[in-house]
Amino acid sequence: MEEEPVQRKRLLVVGALVASSSLVLGACSSSSGSSSSSGTTVPNFTAPTSLGANEGQLRVLAWPGYAEDGSQYKNQDWVTPFEQQTGCQVSVTTFDTSDESFTKMKTGEYDVVSASGDASRRLIYAGLVDPVNVDLIPSYQDIFPDLKNKPWNSVDGVPYGVPHGRGANLLMYNTDIVKPAPTSWADTWASDSPYKGKVTAYDNPIFIADAALYLKATQPDLKIENPYALDATQLEAAKNLLIQQRPLIGEYWSSATKTIGSFVDQSIVLGTTWQYNTNAAQAEGAPVDAILPSEGSTGWSDTWMIAHDSPNVNCAYAWVDYITSPGPNAQVAQWFGEAPANSKSCDLTKDPNFCKTYHANDPAYWEKVYYWETPTADCADGRTDVQCTTYADWVTAWDEVRSQ
Repeated sequence: MEEEPVQRKRLLVVGALVASSSLVLGACSSSSGSSSSSGTTVPNFTAPTSLGANEGQLRVLAWPGYAEDGSQYKNQDWVTPFEQQTGCQVSVTTFDTSDESFTKMKTGEYDVVSASGDASRRLIYAGLVDPVNVDLIPSYQDIFPDLKNKPWNSVDGVPYGVPHGRGANLLMYNTDIVKPAPTSWADTWASDSPYKGKVTAYDNPIFIADAALYLKATQPDLKIENPYALDATQLEAAKNLLIQQRPLIGEYWSSATKTIGSFVDQSIVLGTTWQYNTNAAQAEGAPVDAILPSEGSTGWSDTWMIAHDSPNVNCAYAWVDYITSPGPNAQVAQWFGEAPANSKSCDLTKDPNFCKTYHANDPAYWEKVYYWETPTADCADGRTDVQCTTYADWVTAWDEVRSQ
């Protein structure tokens, strides 16, 4: 029997992040270099123009499930074939939060990192990763176009990594109880929701973006364009909506296993989820389904990035090309439970419907997804007449919500 897929762990360490969030942009404020679209200066680093012989070793920093070597799950091993092909002996260190990945990268002990959108921009601005020469990474040409040159993996059109996979934060509901079937997030926010006490929400400050996204659709007077670019007034409105939601919440979740169980035992009937959670709950017999609501949703996109001045840059490039190539990318996507980034991976999945289930090749679907980004004082929506709130501000607001 094949092992159960890895479940996503994307919590941020709140206390540590408060301290580190002030370093998001300040770490490179005195560096020379180009300016991003938000006016932030990034280090003037360059990508190699050619590669040489592999160095024989590679230090990988990754989300659990992204760099399996068969030691924990014998049927999941894409590291050993890479070692055999390249001669690069791989050591893997995993992390449980984006903030942890950022902190570990500051040690200089890793050559590559699988960074989520709420960490990748920090890594770029802090000078911890280099731009990449995609001409030296053959797999890049097969990456879905709508994942390339995005705010979390590039600066002014310069790539800082290769996309790996993505997922949306969906609305899951009990099909026996929640009727009619929802098309909107409304019943997770309305004070008169008929499902009071049986709603679930993601337990993290980044969930403020979900509130902002709903306000974007329902309160246009707030003029929210990007749910991660909130000025003080917009953040206050999102916080107040979350406080209004608080009596509806039966539980906040941070564990996929926990929320799956809650839908199975029907203590929860409506709320935020990942596609994997829905699939697992259905496999356990729960009468559930999940949708991307009319307002859209938040989500995540991960990128393989290469450490600045890595002493193993040739092995690093070999790894990034390998792990984002069709075969390995298909393996990781199935094991992890996400949409692969390589367009050719869909022909190699064991389940012929896998990419359809995860909407891998559905650009219209992803246009409704706002991928996680780290909120910064420089507004990601391009505004220059106001100062936007930082992640530290979001942490404070979330603490107020959770204290209700």
